[in-house]
Amino acid sequence: MQIGIFTVGDVTTDPTSNTTPSEHERIKAMVTIAKHAEEIGMDVFATGEHHNPPFVPSSPTTMLGYIAAQTEKIILSTSTTLITTNDPVKIAEDFAMLQHLADGRVDLIMGRGNTGPVYPWFGKNMQDSVELTVENYALLRRLWDEEVVTWQGKHRTPLTGFTATPRPLDGVAPFVWHGSIRTPQVAEIAAYYGDGFFANNIFWPKEHYQQLIGLYRERYAHYGHGAADQAIVGLGGQFFMRKNSQDAVKEFRPYFDNAPVYGHGPSLEDFTSQTPLTVGSPQEVIEKTLSFREFFGDYQRQLFLVDHAGLPLKTVLEQLDLFGEEVLPTLREEFESRKPAHVPDAPTHASRKAALAGAAAPESAEVSA
Repeated sequence: MQIGIFTVGDVTTDPTSNTTPSEHERIKAMVTIAKHAEEIGMDVFATGEHHNPPFVPSSPTTMLGYIAAQTEKIILSTSTTLITTNDPVKIAEDFAMLQHLADGRVDLIMGRGNTGPVYPWFGKNMQDSVELTVENYALLRRLWDEEVVTWQGKHRTPLTGFTATPRPLDGVAPFVWHGSIRTPQVAEIAAYYGDGFFANNIFWPKEHYQQLIGLYRERYAHYGHGAADQAIVGLGGQFFMRKNSQDAVKEFRPYFDNAPVYGHGPSLEDFTSQTPLTVGSPQEVIEKTLSFREFFGDYQRQLFLVDHAGLPLKTVLEQLDLFGEEVLPTLREEFESRKPAHVPDAPTHASRKAALAGAAAPESAEVSA
C-alpha cells in the first residue's frame, strides 16, 4: 500500500486569525509539506493542477521538479493533470523530463477537471470534455510507447513522423491513474489500458464510488489485465487529528465551516459520517481508513488531503508528525497483513522496468538460440 498526501493548493483565509497567505507563501508551504511527508516516511506527494484563483498550482511539473531535487525516495505525482485542456505532446514531454530529473519517482493522475471556465482559456469547449479525454489520452499513450508517431484526430493538428523528447526513462512511461468522481467513461478508459483508477471519494457517500470502482474492476477483468480484485485502485481521504478527539473537533470546526470547498453545507458531523473525513484521534483515523477496504476491496494507494481550508503551515506539519508517529506504522502493518497474495502492489518505476525486462527476456533468448 502506498500512503501519501495530495494538495489542491488553495489560498484560503485562516478563519481563526483572519490572515491570508500570499501566493508565494502558499507555494513555499507546499514544498515544505512535500519534503516533510518524505521525512515521516510517506510514499507519495501529489499536487493538483488549477488555473484559477484561489488556487496556485498551475504548473505541477515545475513544482515537482523542484521538490525532486530536494527529496530522495518519495513518489511525485499529480492529483489531477488536465487531459482535456493540456496538449498531449506537452504532457508526454513534461512528465518524461520529470522522470529523468526524479530518477523515475514519478506518476500522475489524469483527470478532466471540475472547473468549466478553464476550457475556453485553453481554446477548448467543455461540451467536448469526454471526447477530449478519450482522444488526448490515446495520443499520449502513443507518444510514450512509440518512437515515431503519425497521427490525426479531431481536436488538434495532425502529427507526421513526430518523436516526443526526451523519451521515457528506461523505456518505461510514467504509470497513469485516471481520476474521476462521477464519470463512468473515465473508469472505462482506465480499464481498457490496464491503468490505475483513482476515486477521489472525499465529497460524496461511499455508495457512489462503489459503483464507479465496481465498473472499473469489472471492465479491467473484461479486457484481460487480471481478475477484478487485481485492478489497481486508489482512494482519497481527509483527516484532522489531535490526541484527544474533542480537541480535534473544536480546533477544526471553524476551518470546516468556512472552507469554500465544503463550508456552509452539511454539518461537520454529517460530513464525517457520510465521507472519508475523520476529525478525531489517531486511533479513529486508523479505524476509519481501514474500513475503506470493506467498501471498495483491496486497493493500492491511499492519499490524504491535509493542507486545505486555511490551516496554517505549522498545524499541517503537526498533523503530519502525529500521523507519522501514531498512524502510518499501524496502517502499513494492517494493510499488508490483510492483502491477499494475488493482489498486486502499486506499480512503481522499478517494478515496471523489471516487468518490461522480463517480457523481453524470452524473445532475447530465442534470438540468441
